[in-house]
Amino acid sequence: MKITYEQIKNNPTARALVEKADEAMFNIGYTEHSLAHVVHVADVAQYILLQLGHSEREAELARIAAYLHDIGNIVNRTGHAQSGAVMAYQFLSGLGADVEDVADIVTAIGNHDEGSASPVTPIAAALIIADKTDVRRSRVRNVDPASFDRVNYSVQESVTQIDTEHAEVLLRLQIDTRYCSVMDYFEIFMERMLLCRRAAEKLDLEFHLDINGQRMV
Repeated sequence: MKITYEQIKNNPTARALVEKADEAMFNIGYTEHSLAHVVHVADVAQYILLQLGHSEREAELARIAAYLHDIGNIVNRTGHAQSGAVMAYQFLSGLGADVEDVADIVTAIGNHDEGSASPVTPIAAALIIADKTDVRRSRVRNVDPASFDRVNYSVQESVTQIDTEHAEVLLRLQIDTRYCSVMDYFEIFMERMLLCRRAAEKLDLEFHLDINGQRMV
């Protein structure tokens, strides 16, 4: 069976897995990993692949992988990419999904987290970029000045753009420097940005970061 993104998005089991994973993140003080996050990541991953001329089916599989990419947080934050990949395999196989589609989705999910990620396929690369560029104030749930996520909280506007003419993917941010300086942002998110660069290279692109009109990389 050729599963679709809409089938997964409207599946009550998939929705429950996403919501319970986000609940676990909330309980340990992490930023939002809710339906808003996974739907945003799904839309950006699809946009990336379609802009680069990949097939509609490949973009559809990227959307599905994005929707399910964080369900492993139910098990534990550590190793959540791998546990989530196993969970996704079981869930999608149970729906009777095509085995090659399942393999592509699972590969992307298992390779999206900074600690163990590798952009081994275009779908995985698109998921990495879409996930790591989702930075925004609305993801911050703990606003205690002593312990809150000042990096995400500082972001007033975030746009991920593909420029096919110049073969680049650009993360354009507008940040409030009262909460996080430009250099602090760059240093804190260095690992993510390097991963985005590797993912962009897989897609034959260069990755660039623009903060408050200043090109950082």
